[in-house]
Amino acid sequence: MYYAVIFTSERTEIDEGYLAMAKKMETLAKEQEGFLSVESARSEIGITVSYWKDLESIKKWKQNMDHLVAQETGRSTWYES
Repeated sequence: MYYAVIFTSERTEIDEGYLAMAKKMETLAKEQEGFLSVESARSEIGITVSYWKDLESIKKWKQNMDHLVAQETGRSTWYES
C-alpha cells in the first residue's frame, strides 16, 4: 500500500525562478524518507502526483521548511490557482 499526493495548478505568466524551484523541490522530495516517486505533466493545467510510503512521510514533507517557502512563493507568484 502507498499514498498519492495530487497537486494541480494554473500558472501565471511569471516564469522567473519557477524551473529552478521545481527542480529543487523534486530533488528535495526524493531525499525524504518514505518518498517513492513523482510524475508531472503540464498543459493549460499542471498536475503533479507524488507517491509516498505512508501518511507520516507526507506529513513530514508538508512541514519541510524549503517546501513551505516554495508553496508560498507559488501562491504569490507562479500560480493563478
